[in-house]
Amino acid sequence: MTSTVHNPAELLRDTLEEQFRTHTDQLTELTVFSRQPDLGGYDRDTLNGLIASARQGVADAAQALRRMSEGTYGICERCQASIPVGRLEILPHARFCVPCQQKQVG
Repeated sequence: MTSTVHNPAELLRDTLEEQFRTHTDQLTELTVFSRQPDLGGYDRDTLNGLIASARQGVADAAQALRRMSEGTYGICERCQASIPVGRLEILPHARFCVPCQQKQVG
């Protein structure tokens, strides 16, 4: 029996690609519902919120995958420090380390 050992970058890429597919599928389904409201069972405000969330998910995953291909993934956009793998495992599309994220929000 053999087992495949993945490095964190491979696992994170797989996670991001899966998130991209999932959000794209959600966006496709929600777009159909927006054109035929009786199918989805959502009120207009809820549907618009779900569409916005799915779009943001697609954009976040796509941007993280782009950063991977450019070699800048896992580097804080504010201080240029490495973002810990633990943070990236929790939030694979993270653009900032925790201290810089707190400064960004606060």
